[in-house]
Amino acid sequence: MFECIVYATDGSDYARKALVYARDLAKLHNAKLFVVHVYSGVSDFLDYKEYDTILGHRIAAGDKIIEEAGKEFEVAGLKFQTELLEGPVTEAIMNVAETRDADLIVLGARGMSSLEGLLLGSVSQKVIHHATCPVLVVH
Repeated sequence: MFECIVYATDGSDYARKALVYARDLAKLHNAKLFVVHVYSGVSDFLDYKEYDTILGHRIAAGDKIIEEAGKEFEVAGLKFQTELLEGPVTEAIMNVAETRDADLIVLGARGMSSLEGLLLGSVSQKVIHHATCPVLVVH
């Protein structure tokens, strides 16, 4: 039923719960799997001398999150591709899903930024409302 699954992670507890579903569904359906992490943009810091340091920290943190998720998929014997992106989270996740022709997006109900979710609406809510494929939100 599913041929391509996008698993979006921010490293939160909910994202780790969602990983189990992404892993099991990918294995069950022999689906392609894309692991996506999106970090906040740093373009506001372009004129600062610390720009490279800030960007480096965000990339390193994202790499660590993807690496931890990847270990779980490797143990399950799954092949996967990774996407580490900068920008608005919701738009980046949906762009990967559309570009990769995903049949499912899997993500956690809440991420690391609960204050942002209260003020702007959570990433999962935005993905549900705008995605062109089914979305599995794990609580």
